[in-house]
Amino acid sequence: MKKLVDGLARMSGLRDRDELDFAFIRLVADCASDSVDSTWLVRVVGDGEDRRCLTRARLDAQHTQPLRDAAWTNWDALPKLVDFPGRQEAYERGKVVHVGSGPHTTIFPIGGGQGVWAILEIESKLAISAQTEAVIEGIVLTYQNLHGLLDYGEKDALTELLNRKTFDGAFFKATAEQDTFVADEEHPDRRMAGPNGSYWLAMLDIDHFKRVNDNFGHLIGDEVLLLMARLMRSNFRFHDQLYRFGGEEFVILMRCDNAGDAKNALERLRSSVQAHVFPQVGTITISIGFSVLRENDTPGGAFGRADKAVYYAKEHGRNQVCSFQELVLAGELVEQASEAMDVDLF
Repeated sequence: MKKLVDGLARMSGLRDRDELDFAFIRLVADCASDSVDSTWLVRVVGDGEDRRCLTRARLDAQHTQPLRDAAWTNWDALPKLVDFPGRQEAYERGKVVHVGSGPHTTIFPIGGGQGVWAILEIESKLAISAQTEAVIEGIVLTYQNLHGLLDYGEKDALTELLNRKTFDGAFFKATAEQDTFVADEEHPDRRMAGPNGSYWLAMLDIDHFKRVNDNFGHLIGDEVLLLMARLMRSNFRFHDQLYRFGGEEFVILMRCDNAGDAKNALERLRSSVQAHVFPQVGTITISIGFSVLRENDTPGGAFGRADKAVYYAKEHGRNQVCSFQELVLAGELVEQASEAMDVDLF
């Protein structure tokens, strides 16, 4: 009992999602029976028949520390949910599923008000007892609630995109990643990890958004923002990080193989927005500026470069995607020494 209480107390004090996932999987493994071989926490990503399984944490007898898939894992390398009937049943039914009789697999759905979004899978030599299963269900519920609290503090209330205060931590975590990536020529619409992959910061601004609020009211303006968030989610990968910074300003943090791939991804969003018919408002356009993240970069330095590119786009016709680096090379923008050095002075 003390181990359970201590584990729950430890989980409740965590604010980093990776650390919370690891603490959760350790506590489940500690509270499960001695016959457990492995414990998995799997996030379900994608839609329809193309739903995939992203391992958020895995613990087994061969490893003393949990393992997980890299945040920027190649999409095609992720196993499909349909290839795991037990996981799919738990995901679709929202109930605990038992598979096999030795070895035995117990699968717990994890989800809140918006449905199941993850799976806890326990592989054991023997079936876990009803009492142990009840304890694990309580741990799962606590984990769900903690995730809900993190969502409440980290997501924009209107669009449910990430909010400004979560950005700095994600920025430094992203730039510290040392993953290598391979381009996928068969899927040009998906930017995959490759040996020369870099991180990119893009700023997006809705053109003439004030006119929307002035002409149609703030309720319609809010609907435009909601639809914009939906278009962003549908045009970017599950691990691209999408933010609303307030008003009509959005930010995208992504990793791409090169500048061309980054620009193509942003152009695809721009085209999707222009082609979308917004109720009552009609056609809306967006201006986007982006910049590669540099070694020892800072949020302020990256934002400054992307912001200059957005401003250039708005001053030269709007409804376009502009690269800060391309504008500097073309002589349209002049890079200041502090920008080149990526040092913020306070």
